[in-house]
Amino acid sequence: MTKNIFNREALIAQLQQEKNWDVLIIGGGASGLGAALDSATRGYKTVLFEQIDYAKGTSSRSTKLVHGGVRYLAQGNVDLVREALHERGLLAKNAPHLVSNLSFIIPNYKWWGTPFYTIGLKVYDILSGRLSFGKSFSLSRKKTIQKLKTIKTDGLKGGVLYHDGQFDDSRLAVNIAQTAIEKGATLLNYFKVIKLTKDTNGNTNGVVVLDTETNTEYTVFAKTIINATGVFTDEILKMDDAASKNLVRPSQGIHLVVDRSFLPGNEAIMIPKTTDGRVLFLVPWHNRVILGTTDTLIDSHSLEPKPLEEEIDFILANANEYLNKNVSRKDVLSMYSGLRPLAAPKDKSEKTKEISRSHKVLVSNSKLITITGGKWTTYRRMAQDTINKAIEVGQLAKKECVTEDLQLHGAVANNDIINHLSFYGSDEASILEMVQHDPSLGEKLHPNLEFVKAEVVWAVKNEMARTIEDILARRVRVLFLDAKAAIEIAPLVADIIAKELNKDNAWKQNQIENFTKVAEVYVLKH
Repeated sequence: MTKNIFNREALIAQLQQEKNWDVLIIGGGASGLGAALDSATRGYKTVLFEQIDYAKGTSSRSTKLVHGGVRYLAQGNVDLVREALHERGLLAKNAPHLVSNLSFIIPNYKWWGTPFYTIGLKVYDILSGRLSFGKSFSLSRKKTIQKLKTIKTDGLKGGVLYHDGQFDDSRLAVNIAQTAIEKGATLLNYFKVIKLTKDTNGNTNGVVVLDTETNTEYTVFAKTIINATGVFTDEILKMDDAASKNLVRPSQGIHLVVDRSFLPGNEAIMIPKTTDGRVLFLVPWHNRVILGTTDTLIDSHSLEPKPLEEEIDFILANANEYLNKNVSRKDVLSMYSGLRPLAAPKDKSEKTKEISRSHKVLVSNSKLITITGGKWTTYRRMAQDTINKAIEVGQLAKKECVTEDLQLHGAVANNDIINHLSFYGSDEASILEMVQHDPSLGEKLHPNLEFVKAEVVWAVKNEMARTIEDILARRVRVLFLDAKAAIEIAPLVADIIAKELNKDNAWKQNQIENFTKVAEVYVLKH
């Protein structure tokens, strides 16, 4: 029987055996995982620690778009858009099971709307170059109504169709983590960095990290330390230097998830100007529809940010401006909030939509490297820039980046998006094999949902899931699709995990209580 390289005990054994790491990364979101993959594929001895679970924070709470950013183009940020469109194309090639081409329609209610957006999107097409997802074109009123069956027709003049990418964010995170481990990196979730260590010159040379499952502490040394902790960036910077100024100002974005009947076709809607001047998306995803997002500067952050009432009202009001099928609070199946780690604005009045989304790689006096900003679409490029800086700072032997054409774990062309198991890519066959072996694993987790028991077993054995939340929030996306159903199936999922991890009833009870507390935040009270 082949050894399971994703086994936690095996990964901890690697941590104990290796005494001289080249690159140590703190944070297991898009930035940290990307850096681990880039580092490992260049041949550096790489270790990553994530305090909770991969993509627990911002990286599982996006609008699920792999895009250049039409609104950045409107702001004149051509270089950022060109870079993002290039990375969008690479991601579609390297993770074809998770990234798909999605048509977006901008509905126009003003006579000048169609020519104005058609011209702008032609520039978007040109910037995507050879990695284009398809050309944009204008639509007549009749065609717009045909494609968007729930669009408000009063005053509608026509529309413009363009192409962008869509993906499953936390599943991509898991696949990047798996690829990094396959390439020799050691990655551990539920390992919390509690202290930075320094050499006699005052340079960071390691961390003290706590395995939160066993309360065991480890001191781990490396040539270069990377802070990739998103909205928690400032906490690590303060470990390095108590007097350091805050680098990040979190901005909250919320999303509401509703039934597919509100947008039954294959196209998404992009509303270019809401009441606050932002864009709003209505996007089909996993046979539901995501409405979002907001952009609200907040003063504090947490692992489970809560949507504000005004954000919920904002999304419902703006969506109803464009839909002939009224969406109300009772229609919301789930709502989720994410925090973006924006560069702290110099001026309090600065609007978040005007703060640059480009990433920055910074080096502290202690040689601690921090990567901040950016977005999922450009995760690979962010990683490349970060590891290039690590070579410079950590005196590593120079090796070139090889991730441009690196296929991620599971990569196979995804031709059957109706079948939800297709999101596992090449792993789908192994999951079906499990069901063949034990037909009870083919049973649904919930009568109204498509997901099956085998996916829970697979997540524990091969995707480093440790808790109910890891599975229902980030491996099998039930919490994001139907929060009440997620609460209902928590006991069943706890049973399956407990059997796999040999846990007792007290553990199960604790898990169910913890998950229910988290899941309640996703349920919109009428």
